[in-house]
Parts: sequence; C-alpha cells; structure tokens
Amino acid sequence: MDIFMKMTVLRKLPIGIQDFESLRTDKYLYVDKTEQIHRLITTGRYYFLSRPRRFGKSLLMSTIHALFSGKKELFEGLAIASKPDITWEMHPVLHLDLNTQKYDCPEALDNILEEFITRQEAIYGNNPAEQGLGLRFQGVIRRACEKTGKRVVILVDEYDKPMLQAIGNPQLQDEYRAVLKGFYGALKSMDGCIKFALLTGVTKFGKVSVFSDLNNLEDISMDERYADICGITEKELLTNFDAHIESLAEKNDMPKEKAITRLREQYDGYHFHWNCEGVYNPFSLLNCLKQREFKDYWFETGTPTYLVELLQKRNYDLEEMSRVKADADELNSIDSASSNPIPVIYQSGYLTIKDYDPEFGTYTLGFPNGEVEKGFTKFLMPNYIHREENRTPFLVNNFVTDVRSGNTDQFVKRLRSLFADTPYEIIRDMETHYRNVVWLLFKLMGFYTQAEYHTSEGRIDLVVKTPKFCYVLEFKLDGTAEEALEQISEKNYTLPFAIEDQQVIRIGINFDSKTRNIDKAIVG
Repeated sequence: MDIFMKMTVLRKLPIGIQDFESLRTDKYLYVDKTEQIHRLITTGRYYFLSRPRRFGKSLLMSTIHALFSGKKELFEGLAIASKPDITWEMHPVLHLDLNTQKYDCPEALDNILEEFITRQEAIYGNNPAEQGLGLRFQGVIRRACEKTGKRVVILVDEYDKPMLQAIGNPQLQDEYRAVLKGFYGALKSMDGCIKFALLTGVTKFGKVSVFSDLNNLEDISMDERYADICGITEKELLTNFDAHIESLAEKNDMPKEKAITRLREQYDGYHFHWNCEGVYNPFSLLNCLKQREFKDYWFETGTPTYLVELLQKRNYDLEEMSRVKADADELNSIDSASSNPIPVIYQSGYLTIKDYDPEFGTYTLGFPNGEVEKGFTKFLMPNYIHREENRTPFLVNNFVTDVRSGNTDQFVKRLRSLFADTPYEIIRDMETHYRNVVWLLFKLMGFYTQAEYHTSEGRIDLVVKTPKFCYVLEFKLDGTAEEALEQISEKNYTLPFAIEDQQVIRIGINFDSKTRNIDKAIVG
C-alpha cells in the first residue's frame, strides 16, 4: 500500500512523448535542456546533430519548434525563460520528419517530400514555374519569409532515414542521395531568408553524399558544449528523479545507492566527446523508472538489420569491438561504399568513446553499458549460428550448465552440434567465423570472456572463468587438436591463472574446413 501511494504522487514520465507542447501542457516531467538550446540558437545558424535512436532528438526538435513559434508560456520556469536576448517572436517553421516512412523504393522518398512541399505551398503560396522538389522548397522558403516578414526556421528530423534503410542497395542509395542533395541544397541557396536550421539523424553520410554541397552545416555531434543536449546526465537523474529512484529501490528490495549503481551500469556510459560526462539512454532510463524493473528496454524496440549485414559483409572479428580504435574522421563520416562497419555501429549507439589519445588523435571505443553489451550480443547470436530452430536462450542455458559443472565432454559435443548447422555459403573466413560464434556464445553466457588474451609469450584465443573453473581454449584451423593443446603448454598460457582459486582446464580444438566443424577436441 505504501509503494502504491508513493507511485500516485510521482511526476508523470514522458515515455514516447515527442511533442514539447503536449508534454508541458499535460505536466509531464521535463529535463530542462533549454540552456543548451539557448546557446545553440544564439551562437550559430546551421547545425547537424547525430545521436542514436530513441535518444530524444525528436523532442529536441519539437522544443525548438515551440520556441520559434513564440509559445513563451510553455517555457515558464525553464532556463531559457529568463534570457533577455530571447524575443519570443513568431517565425515560420518548416518542420520535416522523415522518420515515419518505410523507404524501400524511390517513390517512397518522393512522396513524403511532395506531401511536405504541397502542405507548405498551401500556406505560403506556389509558383508553377518552379519545377522539381529543390526549386519548390527554395520558393517556399522565400515566400514564407516575404509573407511573414520573419526569416524561416528549418528543422529536419531523421534526415538520414532513407539512406540508412537503403544501405544494402547501392542503386537505391544513389537515387535517394541525388534527391536529398537537391532538396537540402535550398538551405545554402536561401541563406538570406533563414533564421535557423537543424538537421538530426543517426548517422552522417560523407564523401560524395548528401552533405557534399551543404558545407555550411556545423556538426555538433562531438562538440563538448552539446554532449548532453540529448540524453540524461547523472546530475539530472539525481535532481529530477529522486522519488522515482526511491520507488525503484523499494520495489526491488535494495538500498537506494545500489539502485543508482545498477542504473548506471545498465543505462549510463554514452560519451559523445572524450572529455565529457557520460549520459544515460533516456528511453531505457525512463522505462526502468516507470516499470521499476531493470530490463533491456532499448533493444525491445528493435535493432536495425543493416548492422548485422555490415558486420557479416566485412567478415568482422566481433571481439575487436570491445577495443577498436578509430580517429575522428572515421567516426564522423559514413561512406556508403565502404565495408568498414565501425562508423555506423558507433553512430548508431552500440559503441561509444571510452578513451582518447591526444597525441595521435585516436579514440578507443567500447560498449557503453550492460544493456547494450548484452542486447547486441543477444541480437547477433541468431545471425551467426544459423540453426533451423534457433532457440538461443535454451542453447545458452545448456552451455552454462556444462561449463559451470566442468563437463567439458558434453560442452564440446554441444559445440560440434552448433557448427553442424552452419551452411557453407555464409562463411567467408572460417577461422573468423568460428571465433565469432564461440566469442558470442561465451559473452552471452555472462562469464568473463576475453578472446586473444595477451601474455608475454603470445595470445590466447579464449579465456572463460566461472567460480570453480578457468578454461583456456586454443583453436586451430586445418591443424590438429594436439597442436592447439601443445601451444597452450609451450607458451605458458595458463601461467597468469595459476595463483587463482579456479581449477584451470586446457582445451585444444581443431576446426576442419572441409567438414566445417570441429574435427577434434582434447582436454588437458
């Protein structure tokens, strides 16, 4: 009864609410981002912001829309309300949202842009001499400025949705790129009529792409000043959600500090600048506080299949994701013709900045938090094992039981059965494929797992620890299991674990490229 009474007085959480006016009118809790918005609109004109999905980009756009619509009453009590340089003048706002359409043919993009232009022409007039979407957009901007006497505000939400959905179709991407280049070119040609412009998306397509002619956009995606313009900092969490945290802790029978630690491990850790505070995923955080359960909410909304396609096309070694290095140019631009999956994975939010080397300008990337690491691994697994009936949870449970009990014979049998269902045509590099499957399996099992563990004598393919056992595994392709086991001994791979409490178990495994399976495994 006490918990129920507490819940009835908690502020309403804006889960799924992307409209600022309705959020404020219906008195939902709003984390004040207007200080950053004030800096944005008073220090520049043209911006681009990349953030992962479900990170609050649409709410940010809606807030700016309300601001330039002169709706001062909605901002009462917020930071921007006291700024003397905000005049609250009403400007014409052209707000295009590309997030609602499925882009699987050229007409899909044409239709949504046509509908947008037609709607604006009904307000500001049209000119039959203007042919093509780009020229019509320019005409709308010019007439909106002339008709109202105020310069125009342009907001484009999820500008890259068509490009992302066509990432595996070069021809369709080329068609979308040509349309969008002409359309967005209006921002540069109509500069004198524009007050402010912001484009948001998940990714930034570079080189010969939609931004090649739009060189007046200021990219703030990795700008320290705007690192927390979307997302929730820990200070904002503790300031705005204290009562919700107490309710969460009580429901889960844990101290409040432990609940905060759990929230941090599960949903914090996104860094959009190397020297900034980490931010929480707002969608997951708000859902957790409302439902009072620690779950993987972000992944329940779906993960794009193009990420898996990129990883498999590149034949990427998945273990590298936990320590990959890249420079700013690589992270900030996606070339649709490139086979490098890292920029897309980073900008999509599955990797984040963990460290930075200023001397060489290189970033070390890693999973931001427990939700992403577990969810991404769980999502990848079915795409790599290719079983006729892919029952990943049941499969993992069996492996967990075998490994915890030290039943290595049964573990190897299950591993052999796993590879027996792998069709030949999906393997481009067998050694990498085998290592990826084994790494995914142990990662999903929740044990300490480190592939290619570095020692002074070499590197171990895989180390797995449980409370009772420490497994040291070495793999060979078209060699022998005896050679694999002998390498463990010769290189003293077990030495780093000799002083620990677990029993060390050595396993040598050989994969046969002809049978596409485990040829032999020896336990020593």
